[in-house]
Amino acid sequence: MKMRVRRSIGKSYRPSKAVRPGRLALFILFAALLSPACSEISTPKSEPLIVQTAPPAKQEFRWSNGKMPKSFDPALAAAAPETDIVRALFEGLTDIDPRTLREKPAVAEKWTASEDLKTWTFFLRSDAKWSNGEPVTAHDFVRSWTRLAKMGAGVPHRTLFYNIEGLRGLGISPATAETPDFLSGSGQRSNVPFPSLKPEEKTPPPPANSAAGQMQPETNANSASPTSTVPTVEVLSGVTAESDLVLSVRLITPDKDFAKLVASPMFRPTFIEMPGPAGEAPDSNIVTNGAFRMAGIGPEGITLVRSDTYWNRDAVKLDKVLFVPKDSAEKALESYRNGELDAVTNAEFAPLALKLLSPYDDFRQTTHSALNYYEINIKKPPFSDERVRRALAMAIERDVLTEGELEGSTRPALSFLPFNKQPKIKVPEDRDLARDLLEKAGFPDGVNFPVIRLVVNRNDLQMRIARLVAKMWKQNLNLDTEIVVVGLAEVETARATGDYDLIRRGAVFPSNDEVMSLRSIFSPADEIKAEPGDAAGRVDKANAEPAEQRTGGTDQSEGQADASLEIRSEQDAVAQIYAIPLYFPTSYSLVKPYVSGFDFNSLDAPSLKDVSIDNGWQPK
Repeated sequence: MKMRVRRSIGKSYRPSKAVRPGRLALFILFAALLSPACSEISTPKSEPLIVQTAPPAKQEFRWSNGKMPKSFDPALAAAAPETDIVRALFEGLTDIDPRTLREKPAVAEKWTASEDLKTWTFFLRSDAKWSNGEPVTAHDFVRSWTRLAKMGAGVPHRTLFYNIEGLRGLGISPATAETPDFLSGSGQRSNVPFPSLKPEEKTPPPPANSAAGQMQPETNANSASPTSTVPTVEVLSGVTAESDLVLSVRLITPDKDFAKLVASPMFRPTFIEMPGPAGEAPDSNIVTNGAFRMAGIGPEGITLVRSDTYWNRDAVKLDKVLFVPKDSAEKALESYRNGELDAVTNAEFAPLALKLLSPYDDFRQTTHSALNYYEINIKKPPFSDERVRRALAMAIERDVLTEGELEGSTRPALSFLPFNKQPKIKVPEDRDLARDLLEKAGFPDGVNFPVIRLVVNRNDLQMRIARLVAKMWKQNLNLDTEIVVVGLAEVETARATGDYDLIRRGAVFPSNDEVMSLRSIFSPADEIKAEPGDAAGRVDKANAEPAEQRTGGTDQSEGQADASLEIRSEQDAVAQIYAIPLYFPTSYSLVKPYVSGFDFNSLDAPSLKDVSIDNGWQPK
């Protein structure tokens, strides 16, 4: 059932600072955790740290990054805590420098790109090994990426491989896609091209005279005839193992950031099918190729130790990593105060709690790789006029938005991508210029402009934001807005049918690849993407569905024109204004002062390979 809200627009839009129900209790709870004296709630903090505790005696890092992970499978790693563990256990062709967000060598020691940026060649290092001692080869990537494509709708960020020639067409339907839960004892996937192997066995590379990625029948060494047949893998036209150490990848459209894209967890290879038959305890002896290997899984968390076979083992300082699951931000903070944790991430602190934590040096705030925005229906006049779209975007005062309804927990979005703190290309905020543009479009002072139909999902925060934006449009442009509040499914229906003028959307960027990040904003209506943006600046649970529950329409065929192909750079996005960026959510972390190298960034992707513990640090 739709709820239509027609608001009378006043001359002022000063946001309310009143404490909403339930937040006072959270305020008192966090104040009690942070200070034993109630009088300190209203006074400045004299201590630089939340609490001073001694470091571990060894190179051991205790990290709470949310609840217990559901999978260790790179293909299924959509967000923390899964992505954090996958980055530690598995290594891809490249990695991302956590400070600069630039690509750097990993399994591939170097790479080249053709002049048109559509053919990439990666040269693998000869000393990259799996944890069982076998070499990592280009065939491992062909095999793993084939499996990735075959899983189709079971892959949360499947659009990331849509630009790789040959991969998009291999997707299977959601009805047959399986997404096993490793920790609950998942079985093998009958629909993916992994043979049934024992942990010590490995799929052999294809013979030299066979097509890249084509598996051959498995034979019994004691028999002259085949005893079983390995599932046949479709030939990947765009991914080829030129040799054991050379991988060639062809793209559909040019991408200058492709080396950044393949650093994403989903592109990391797996040795064999993820283990654990149904009903059995999960196997901690999985074969991996990252800087750390699995050492134990239990109710108290997951233990990783430095891998003896990792090619750059000597540069890794940590001997052990403990992932300690916590069900709530309150429990994580309590353990952090008690000296049981060295870092806390992926905790959803309430705005009042954030205000209490923000003065401390060990509290860190980082722009998250996500965007909340209003998509514009460019097929409907007058919104098909670029001047109208630009006027609507310029009339929104984002600082008022983020400091008011969002209570300082987000960053104003004057661009479409959050990776640059000072973007060179911005959507300007200028009320006078916005009025001039509207007049040139034939609507002086908003006269004869139709009532704007703004569709938002049924979420308290998004409704408040919509009302505030509507007031800005009224005061700055004299335009009226009808806010249409619907359920999440109806939002997708409205978008697919075009029953909107502007519609609230959200995008999460799992990579800092510019082309693919922009595609997640300007993608066709049948491509599903995650939705961020609650009051704490994290995931908006009213707008997100588990990956395994999402269904989408038919994927577009390769080469077919769509809106995303018109937007290949942030400059294109700002020039066209097919959408209006509103705000970037924010990530938070707590890190002890004796921890070095734990650099949290907009991708929520710190590197454990760079972390070390100053065992000699002492509380003052």
